[in-house]
Amino acid sequence: MKKWMVILMLFVSCGVSAAAPAAEDAATDTVTIWFARHGKTWLNTLDRVQGWADSPLTEEGKQVARYLAEGLRDIPFDSYYSGDAGRQQETLQIIRALQCDRSAPPTTLKALREVFFGGFEGLPNDEMIGAVVKKRGLTNSSQLFAEMKQGKLTLEHYLDEIAAVDPEKLAERAAEVKARMQSALREIIANAQKRGEKNVLVVSSGASILTMIADMTDDARKNQPLQNAAVVKLVYQGDTLKVTEIGNMHYVNAGKARMLQ
Repeated sequence: MKKWMVILMLFVSCGVSAAAPAAEDAATDTVTIWFARHGKTWLNTLDRVQGWADSPLTEEGKQVARYLAEGLRDIPFDSYYSGDAGRQQETLQIIRALQCDRSAPPTTLKALREVFFGGFEGLPNDEMIGAVVKKRGLTNSSQLFAEMKQGKLTLEHYLDEIAAVDPEKLAERAAEVKARMQSALREIIANAQKRGEKNVLVVSSGASILTMIADMTDDARKNQPLQNAAVVKLVYQGDTLKVTEIGNMHYVNAGKARMLQ
């Protein structure tokens, strides 16, 4: 009962002015971009490969998007972006609805899509992983994951391995994903500077977000999968772009705590 009362209060309070900007936004030339992974989908639940293939959010996926919205509630976002996948757009719609945001509609950028996994799209994840295991001469997926955990196999290398074993020879290589994602990032920053924006929220997908930051940080977390609704935060200031958070679930956890109290 308490949860729904909180949600109702969020809608009723739409006329309340936005919270004051966070201290990190005080500098006039600073732009903070919050990249969030979409909520859980049916293909996630079924453990199927989901790149350009798409599926709706599950109820659990919608709920985690609500938690994220509440956790980000005190941040005065100036603009919103998402890829053209339904799961990305649905996640952003939930966030904007619960934050009572009636500003200009979000911008959709095709470049913010998830990685394209070619002939593996829609198949069980085990089939794609198994093909990479075989190529690398390993015995099982546990050995593959151990290589990734130990830093012997980066996410970029893993995506290139998938492209190499794709039976249709259509899967994207890491360099292609990085190029389009960083192009979208440059566009987002340029738009923010032109409009005087300070905080931007972007909903995209896990592997594409991590590939985007692959050459921006040495943090080992860039090679670890993002949970649904996890946040990767970048701060652009004085022609310098820094990755300040990777895979942060604090916003989801804080939002959940507020909504269930």
